[in-house]
Parts: sequence; C-alpha cells; structure tokens
Amino acid sequence: MAVMLALLALLIEATALSLATGPAPLPAGRALRILLSPLPGLQDLGADASPTDRDIVLQVRLPRLLLGFLVGAALAVAGVLMQALFQNPMAEPSIIGVSSGAALGATIALVLGQTYQAVSGVPLPLFAFTGALGVSGLVYLLSRRGGRTPVGLLLLTGIAVGSLCSALASLILVRGNNGQVTDVVFWMMGSVAYQGWGHVRMLLPYALAGACVAFAYSRDLNALLLGDEQAAHLGIAVERVKLLLLACGALLAGAAVAVAGIVGFVGLVVPHVMRLLLGPDHRLLTPASFLGGGLVVIVAALVATMLGAVPLGIITSLLGAPFFLYLLHRQGKYRF
Repeated sequence: MAVMLALLALLIEATALSLATGPAPLPAGRALRILLSPLPGLQDLGADASPTDRDIVLQVRLPRLLLGFLVGAALAVAGVLMQALFQNPMAEPSIIGVSSGAALGATIALVLGQTYQAVSGVPLPLFAFTGALGVSGLVYLLSRRGGRTPVGLLLLTGIAVGSLCSALASLILVRGNNGQVTDVVFWMMGSVAYQGWGHVRMLLPYALAGACVAFAYSRDLNALLLGDEQAAHLGIAVERVKLLLLACGALLAGAAVAVAGIVGFVGLVVPHVMRLLLGPDHRLLTPASFLGGGLVVIVAALVATMLGAVPLGIITSLLGAPFFLYLLHRQGKYRF
C-alpha cells in the first residue's frame, strides 16, 4: 500500500510539472486549476486563466500527458505478462516481435504511402498496429508443436522473425528518399510530443482492457510461476491461458508502439523494479506496474520537453539502461 500511495503522489507531482512545462511555461498551481476547472462545481478554479492558457493546458499538454501515461502503463503491463510467461526477468514485449512488426508497418506507411494510393489513405498507427499484431501472431503459430507452445521455441522464433522484419524494413528504406528515411528514423525513436486527443482515444480502450485482463488473471500468472505441470495440477488451462495472455501482451504493446513509436526499456525495467519492491505476487505487481510505467514515461516526456523536444525513446533508454545495469549489479545473481 505504501508503494501505491508513493506512486500516486509522484504521479500528481509529475502531472503538475508536465502541464506547467513547455515553450510557454505556466505556474504549476494555475495549470492544475485549469485541469480541474471542467469538473462540475469547480468552474471557478480556472477563472484567472486566459483562453490561451486554457487551450495550452487542455488541448496541447493534457493529451500529451495522458498519452504518455497510457503508453507507459501499457508497455509496463505487457512487460509483466512477458516476464511471467517466459519466467525470465529479462523478457519484454519486443521478444515476440511486437516492436519489429510495428516498425515494419510504419516503414511501409511512411515510404510506400507516397507511391501507392492504397497505402497513403491508411493512418500510420493502423499500419504499425497491424504489423505488431501480425508478426506476434506469426511468431506464435510458427512456435506451435503438438498443441503446445514451448517457451524456448517461442523465444527463438521471435528473434528470427524480428530479424526478418528488420531486414525487410531496411530493404524498403532503400527505396525511400532522405525525407522518408528521416521520418522513419524519428518514428522509431518514439515520441508523444505531437500527438493529440485522437491518439489518446485510439490507445485508451486497449490499455484499459488489456490491463483489466492482466489483473483478472493475476492468480493464473502466479500459478504459472510454479511451472506448467504444477499450474495444470492447480486447475489452470495452461495453453489457453498462455495464448490469451500472450495475445493481451501483444495487444498492449502493439497499441502503445503504434501511437508513440518505439519506447525502450519501460516494459523491461518497470516490472523489474516493482517486483523488487513488492515481490512476485501479480495481484500487486500488475497494478503497480501500470502506475509505475505511466509515471516513468510522463517523467521521460517531461525531460524530453525540457531538453528541446528530444525523442522520448532516447530519454527512456538513457535513463533506463544505466538504472537497469545498477539494479543488476546491486542484486548480484537475480532470482525470479
């Protein structure tokens, strides 16, 4: 409970700073009053704010804030699922080809969209989302053996298919001009700085539904940590649960990557840290990772804004990689 309260307090502080920070800085108190003013009975809170300030907070910074939270939350919960299913704290959503599939879809949209009319009319996030889920589904199908899905084979298949997708994306880039190549590279770096309410509405149902499914299956995830045979003895339909949660993780990560690009280390580091703080019980780990992932991306987006619109993925990697190395060094031999 103390960890949850601390996460909520940090989220409130990060929200105030994010709404106040930008090319047109605002006092944090005024930004929070503007945020609360649309609520019934609180209209007077924003009386001292100009129409410009209201537009900056409610139409520019608030959707960016909410999208950052949802992206981080979705990636972190997807990381929880992958680490439980693979029984490996080093697992993350990209292990089943989500990131490489989304990158291939985005590359097709950005490079071929100007050449083929059928491609140009389809939004980029839809291409990325389709690529992420399509590749994840292919990895799963190629890994099936005798009605079962061996974890080791799933891992190796994900690596192979991910490499193939990366090669195809590079091949398509060869046909692109400098502007198209720049667009693809920038998308792969990840960002929530230029997205609006449409992107929030696009991600919100997937993030909430996926998180609810993950939490509902917390006991099943705990049972899977004991091994497939023990879980089956406890009455868990192991293969059905694995398929459902694998699809849930792919859906969460695919939706997040589709709207924000590739944001590294969130799905790896956040579940790892929450597990160190709360233990392996997924009834606590899943909601804590949901909040923690959202907090990490909000803070990273805030740092990116303060540095002059640096891509979000660069910040998460710069913050996440050293911190993860520190955790590994501090823990010594990690036990899942």
